[in-house]
Amino acid sequence: METKNLILLICSVLSFFTVFAVNAVMVVIPTIAAEFHMSNIVQNWVTIIFLLVVAVMSVPAGQISAKYGLKKITILSIILFIIVSIANVLVTSAEQFLACRFILGISLSLINVTSMAMVVSAFPPQERGKALGINITGVYIGLSLSPVLGGVLNYNLGWRSVVLFGVPFLFVILALLLFKIDDEWITFKDIPLDLKGSLFYGVGMVLFMYGFTILNEPLGVILTVLGIVTLIIFGLIELKQKYPVFDIRFFKNRKFLSSNFASLSAYLATFAVTTILNYHLQYIKGLDSQTAGIILLVAPLCQVVLAPIAGRLSDRYVPQILAALGMGLGTVSLFLFSFLNETTPFEFLVISMIIYGVGFGLFSPPNTNVIMGSVPPKDTSVASAAVATMRTVGQAMSIGILTLVFAFVMGNVPIIEKYYPLLISSCQITCLICVVLCIASVFASFVGIKSDSVES
Repeated sequence: METKNLILLICSVLSFFTVFAVNAVMVVIPTIAAEFHMSNIVQNWVTIIFLLVVAVMSVPAGQISAKYGLKKITILSIILFIIVSIANVLVTSAEQFLACRFILGISLSLINVTSMAMVVSAFPPQERGKALGINITGVYIGLSLSPVLGGVLNYNLGWRSVVLFGVPFLFVILALLLFKIDDEWITFKDIPLDLKGSLFYGVGMVLFMYGFTILNEPLGVILTVLGIVTLIIFGLIELKQKYPVFDIRFFKNRKFLSSNFASLSAYLATFAVTTILNYHLQYIKGLDSQTAGIILLVAPLCQVVLAPIAGRLSDRYVPQILAALGMGLGTVSLFLFSFLNETTPFEFLVISMIIYGVGFGLFSPPNTNVIMGSVPPKDTSVASAAVATMRTVGQAMSIGILTLVFAFVMGNVPIIEKYYPLLISSCQITCLICVVLCIASVFASFVGIKSDSVES
């Protein structure tokens, strides 16, 4: 196999398992919550804490991987992933479980950045859209199979089998990287790490995102404001740095700015959908995790089919138009999801999920192609970090929105039958908020069409 194709295969498999680590566990959260006696707020933090760490680490991960080598950092991250996954199955409390998710987030934040940067580095610009489409297909296959595999494994073997599922495959990937890939990509070799910028970014993101999840309390408002102020200081620091951890000057490029904003809005709008549908199926409809996982397969399967097609189309046509069309369909699907209740027909749910899957499958590859193609080749790791950051910040805040609505509507309670009407109302309100965010993503996709790329 040609080296670039082997790299694409490796990175696509890694993309699969980074998604699996989040989405498969999301499906089995009701089981984990029952074992460790978690409330509705705490069980949402199983997802949030993971995404929060990935969001904080993604920006410095771009500079770290560019300085020490994409392959080397990927190898070290896979080793950490394997160790933490094994430790995760030995936990005996909710606190220990969340601690493992925290460390796992560090590992996967690095993998998120390095895998996409390796694909971009290995393929010429004229093949990049197709390669990214295939790589993102790994993400969508992960989205497709995670609910099913997670549900089946949990139903038959327990949630610990879900956590360990990826370990054998990652040993194989580790061997391929060590013995089959000779290339290394180092673009920031003589550039010092921006520790000050990384610190302010990390602190700002933690304050902002944690504060956002408890915005219903005075402390939440204070932390959110402090987070915003800290992130503004981070931006000012970066403008003065010769070698910033994230060169925010890239945001002067309207194509880069608009596509990143579209990505952020899209993930803000859509990521909570899986949790909402999972809660609807398991709590409101009373299905087991295995059956719920099979039903949740519908939308990601559509994404798997559309992603490589959308990637190829983005090499031939204006990618922003494709992205906007995709999020337009996403807007329709979220509006339909806002009607879900205990009497919703199964057919209505499936049709809504198909529209959602087609829409997001059409959006992501073209939008990613725009972002990765709008910076010089030497800065692909920075662009990759931007993609990973927008995705994970959007995902974490999407669950944060759901958690915030839970806090306002339900309070901090276990999800049991007497609170099901409040659960339905919370999910409906969240979907309507996400409709507005989807519309914002549609408009953002159009903004950078006439901008010039800085790609060389």
